[in-house]
Amino acid sequence: MTTTTTGPDTTRPSAAPRSVKRVGDRVFSGTALAAGIIILVTLAAVAVFLIVQSIPAFKADTSNNHILEGQSFITWVWPFVFGTLYASAIALIVAAPLAIGIALFISHYAPRKIAGVLGYIIDLLAAVPSVVFGLWGALTFAPMLVPFYKWLNENLGWIPIFGGTPSGTGKTILTASLVLAVMILPIMTAICREVFLQTPRLHEEAALALGATRWEMIRMAVLPFARSGMVSGAMLGLGRALGETMAVTLVLSPLGIVTFNLLNPENPTTIPAIIALRFPEAHDEGVNTLIAAGLILFIVTFAVNFIARWIVSRRAEFSGAN
Repeated sequence: MTTTTTGPDTTRPSAAPRSVKRVGDRVFSGTALAAGIIILVTLAAVAVFLIVQSIPAFKADTSNNHILEGQSFITWVWPFVFGTLYASAIALIVAAPLAIGIALFISHYAPRKIAGVLGYIIDLLAAVPSVVFGLWGALTFAPMLVPFYKWLNENLGWIPIFGGTPSGTGKTILTASLVLAVMILPIMTAICREVFLQTPRLHEEAALALGATRWEMIRMAVLPFARSGMVSGAMLGLGRALGETMAVTLVLSPLGIVTFNLLNPENPTTIPAIIALRFPEAHDEGVNTLIAAGLILFIVTFAVNFIARWIVSRRAEFSGAN
């Protein structure tokens, strides 16, 4: 009997095959990277332009500035910042519950055919130009609200925001806010609807299997899952309201005042509206002043989006998204 001995195994494991990127993958990744870089570069260029062009507006001597008329820039721009935030906040308060309710009806209550038609109609509102909304608000919607404003003033006039003398034309900060609410409703509804439809089916069926009603299932399974998406939709709508120009310009008069009253004919206006109204006649340092107002709006919008991202990231771990 012969035995054969073998030496140590000198075979090495074959190296893992290296992944080879296809041409299409390289083109797609490069294009996506370039698009991201272009966005950052464009944002930085806009910020640099606004800062450089705004410097003359912050001079101590404003006697030659026909926009400021001797007052400081902060004193001049503050009422418009207030009007922008005030009108946008009212629009968000009005539109957010409506958007969530419509989205829930489309995603969980309406029959399939009705849901499709209603979703299509809501999405069509986003295609309406802002100037059309402005004309509708100034010529049709505002006169329709005059009797309602008188009723509010007569019955709720003891509340400061409904006191004073109601506008006879209906062109008030409340009318502008309601027009903005209609304008931001489609984008908020679309985002909420898609987020509600992404709720895991097993979560909904489990809640129903435990004896929950449809509303209880929505409250326990759908809304917690969609919380971050609803916040994102609301912040996108708020960003649209902050930057809206023509609709507010056609409804409100350019008064630089600070008041919380919703029904008076004297109303605060917004930064985009005052820029659109005063830019055709602006010259020299007046142009820089309006650009500086745009810089303030840029900062406010950036801050709103930053806060929205912080809220979404903070609540993501508590939602069903992960």
